[in-house]
Amino acid sequence: MNRLSPAPHPELANAFTAARALASEDMRAVDGMIRQRLHSDVVLINAIGEHIVGGGGKRLRPMLHVLAAHAAGYRGAAHIELAAVIEFIHTATLLHDDVVDESDLRRGRKTANAAWGNAASVLVGDFLYSRAFQMMVELDSMPVMRILADTTNSIAEGEVLQLLNIGNAETTEAAYMRVIERKTAVLFAAATQLGGVLAGLPEPQCRALRRYGMELGAAFQIADDLLDYVSDADTLGKNIGDDLAEGKPTLPLIYAIQRSTPMQAELLRNAITSRRLAALDVIVAAIRDSGALERTRDRAHAHADAAQASLAELPASAYRDALAGLADYAVNRAS
Repeated sequence: MNRLSPAPHPELANAFTAARALASEDMRAVDGMIRQRLHSDVVLINAIGEHIVGGGGKRLRPMLHVLAAHAAGYRGAAHIELAAVIEFIHTATLLHDDVVDESDLRRGRKTANAAWGNAASVLVGDFLYSRAFQMMVELDSMPVMRILADTTNSIAEGEVLQLLNIGNAETTEAAYMRVIERKTAVLFAAATQLGGVLAGLPEPQCRALRRYGMELGAAFQIADDLLDYVSDADTLGKNIGDDLAEGKPTLPLIYAIQRSTPMQAELLRNAITSRRLAALDVIVAAIRDSGALERTRDRAHAHADAAQASLAELPASAYRDALAGLADYAVNRAS
């Protein structure tokens, strides 16, 4: 194991386990709501929806919403349906992502597009988006609808921005951050902000919850991109080097190009533009030699620290502590 390989962090695993235990009763209700509202008379929708929803994901985004709602003092039941909406939006993005990326593996299982084809995956993703908006309307809250409508629009922008960056070896750190803010962090931010909105918190505290989600989402995605070079396929649930094979200039590559020797930098640029993994071992060695992995990890930790700092606006509670623990977990997990 190299010094950057994920190592067991019992206290961090315990932080995730503790957060999940704290939210467990609500999350059982959320799972029931997901399966109830996923149902369709169209058999293929049920099959694909169950394949991805039942695929062993952590349900992190809906769990964040549940924890944030309780940290904000919410005492109603609307957070259950809203958590299911958030998971449907996330699931729709996964279906579309896998088609765009031509992925065949997610969480160690065949992707829906690999099993049923691209057309079916895209159309079921559309179904999930539209079902999410049906449920939003039922909640009858204009602030909720506005936040989630803006969020889904930002996610679409992030997907297009990422597409524009594919194969572009000159992608900057700022361009990379614009992608992950829109593609990943905005849904984290919506999930946590909406906890405060449901509870009727003052605007400054709602903004603090949104900042927490944005910073956590950035930390989570940067750490995820780091794992592409330090984990293994069995643990990570996707093939190592997939980001590079897809021509995605993620932060470890961007940093490595900046700090490598001219020969190594040219090798990395060619790998991005050609999307070829023939020399993956050499490429990974060049990335590690450059110090890019340490620098990427530091950036992820900076966002996690900022997420925790945002929670100071909330009153002390077990739910606030759970949110703080998830920030540590996000940047130190192995998968």
